[in-house]
Amino acid sequence: MPEQLTVTRQIHFSMANRGKRQIEPGPAPVRDTPAGRVPRISRLMALAIHFDGLIASGGVRDQADIARLGHVSRARVTQIMNLLHLAPDIQEDLLHLPRVAHGKDPIPERQVRAITAIPEWWFQQTAWRSLVPGKVIPAGGARTMPIMAGRARQARDCNPRSHKL
Repeated sequence: MPEQLTVTRQIHFSMANRGKRQIEPGPAPVRDTPAGRVPRISRLMALAIHFDGLIASGGVRDQADIARLGHVSRARVTQIMNLLHLAPDIQEDLLHLPRVAHGKDPIPERQVRAITAIPEWWFQQTAWRSLVPGKVIPAGGARTMPIMAGRARQARDCNPRSHKL
């Protein structure tokens, strides 16, 4: 009677070309990447900082070059670069947002773009704190938002083109 031979080895499966599964010797590698994904607005903030560094170092001439190289419109590059107009503490908050495990990002880009249109950092910070739950608004911060809205209303009322004829 032939003897039975048993071979015991550890293996794991990995992805090869074109999504084919491939047997690899040894245990599966330990993945130490945190769960979830980096929020889109955090990635865009990092991209704006990177683009600014490219322009400052002379790697590219201007935003139009970035748009051409990235195959996006100049308007989109401008939207991304406008994130650099945010107050420094808001930029830092954007870069350190927690990872998103599933679902939509907690802070939509469109709302942050609205904050970039505010020229004063104090008003930006107030708008940011009202957007992000858990941020403490300093004393007097709640008073500034109606003032800002009032200024926008005054500018609209003074503009003759904004009235319908």
